[in-house]
Amino acid sequence: MNVALWIAAGLLAAVALAGGISKTFIPKARLAAQHGGEWTQDASSGFVKSLGVLELLAAVGLILPAVLDIAPVMVPVTSACWIALMVGAMITHGRLGQYKLVLVNAVYLAIAAFIVWGRFGPWSFSS
Repeated sequence: MNVALWIAAGLLAAVALAGGISKTFIPKARLAAQHGGEWTQDASSGFVKSLGVLELLAAVGLILPAVLDIAPVMVPVTSACWIALMVGAMITHGRLGQYKLVLVNAVYLAIAAFIVWGRFGPWSFSS
């Protein structure tokens, strides 16, 4: 199960890294022109970039604390924060009628919930 939790964290970190890089470094107008990025039309550039930075921090927080054994509790804490982010993403995409993206966000939420359950529970780094 420990390996499954590491794989889940790695997968979620890759998703967060990709999303963070795109939101942080790609201009808002270009994001808005792509499928799934329509929500950025009504958001400020600062808000979009802030979400990107949060996703970059999530990518780091899902892996580095456990690898370096410095505050490994941050892995499930980061996963819990990711759940909150995905709830917001699901609401946003749902309002735009992008139900396939709501489903994708729900899968990411489920992966994060698995990490929270496993790392706060039976396979915590402290046990």
